[in-house]
Amino acid sequence: MSATVAVVGAGGWGTAIARLLANQGHRVLLWVREPEIADAIERTRENVPFLSGVAIPAAVEVVRDLAAVTDGPRDAIVFAVPSSFLAATAGRLPEWAATGATLVSVAKGLDHGTGRRPTQILMAVLGAPADRVCALSGPSHAEEVGRDLPTAVVAASASPETAARIQRLFIGPRFRVYAQTDVAGVELGGALKNIIAVACGIADGLGLGDNTQAAMVTRGLAEVTRLGVAMGARRDTFMGLSGLGDMVVTCTSLHSRNRRVGRRLGKGERLEDVLGGMAQVAEGVEACRSAWRLARERGIRMPITEQTHRVLFEGVPAARALDELMNRGARSEEEPDGA
Repeated sequence: MSATVAVVGAGGWGTAIARLLANQGHRVLLWVREPEIADAIERTRENVPFLSGVAIPAAVEVVRDLAAVTDGPRDAIVFAVPSSFLAATAGRLPEWAATGATLVSVAKGLDHGTGRRPTQILMAVLGAPADRVCALSGPSHAEEVGRDLPTAVVAASASPETAARIQRLFIGPRFRVYAQTDVAGVELGGALKNIIAVACGIADGLGLGDNTQAAMVTRGLAEVTRLGVAMGARRDTFMGLSGLGDMVVTCTSLHSRNRRVGRRLGKGERLEDVLGGMAQVAEGVEACRSAWRLARERGIRMPITEQTHRVLFEGVPAARALDELMNRGARSEEEPDGA
């Protein structure tokens, strides 16, 4: 059944989602912030800066005015903007409720000021009830979704009916969607794994091996799960697509911006120089700041996050941070907080 969906944000992920939905027979409006990119998409049907080499179907209608997003009935409004810009962008859509839309976040980060998850931001800024909000997350690089490589993700809402509705909207022959109700677990898995990807990149930049990477992923998942459970998520969610699945792909893939940031830091570059040369946002940097604060407030052990924070924000050399990580006191893996 054809639906009308507005996608807010034309980075790589927003573009890939717009293409996916259009190819599944839906009417798609894609809000593009940059006029020059909007013009180029209409002229060439390609978003070269963010998703080069991927054709954008004619069924994707480019809109330049954000007000057009809420101009008429909508089945869903998909927010594909970085977490740091989500509140400001959503705040410009006060009339969303009249569209009848479900609000869908595909961001994988935390608000660095409040620590709020993306759906919490939408609920706070727009007054959206929990049953009108959904998170879509999982191991899903835009570069691969845009090329129709098989992908599986999770649609999570406090309302099982809403999760199922978004599942039906997005699911397709090459894009499998599972429904979930643990919104906190799904969003925290998506946000916190970016920190571990930065750490894996740092290790790679230092010239370390596969053993180190495996340790980072495994112990990283353990500490992400600890914080997630303390924040109300279910432990088993972190063993699913939005936890372990997303952790593996983000920590190992050449597409991972967060891993690339860490790799350059491990090679000795300064954070401001690394970020200054990037067109897209690496969510793990601000997520590390938020997670470090949240863990301290709750007394949660997160040694990888702690040392990554020191490299990112405290000027600690990467090699020294790794040495301190490896030379902590011995612990049992069977301890609930066996950090």
